[in-house]
Amino acid sequence: MELIKIIGIGLITTISVIVVKQTKPEIALILGVAGSALVFFFIVDLLGEAFGLFNYIVDKSGIDSSLFTCLLKIVGVGYLAEFAAGVCTDGGNAGMASKILLAGKLVIFVLAIPIITELTDIIVGILP
Repeated sequence: MELIKIIGIGLITTISVIVVKQTKPEIALILGVAGSALVFFFIVDLLGEAFGLFNYIVDKSGIDSSLFTCLLKIVGVGYLAEFAAGVCTDGGNAGMASKILLAGKLVIFVLAIPIITELTDIIVGILP
């Protein structure tokens, strides 16, 4: 049911932006951002459920919770960067959108360093 709500908000927002853009482009941008924010809030609820499942998996598997936290940060940065880049693209600033995506990728790389370090330690421990 959540997907139907998200699709409905997306379609209504898109149609509203198309209609208003002809006469008031600045209001069309605000409508687009507001619709995107509504969709984002629905997605956050779904992500909460997914994080609960990830917590369950971490508890059962015995994986270090700091690695799990690192993974969650990586996912969050990816989603936020994509969302912000989409808003910039909708606003007609594709150059800024690409820079936000690049920054998001760099932050993800930095956040992944502890995971890479842990994997390296595991591999070194396995080798004779």
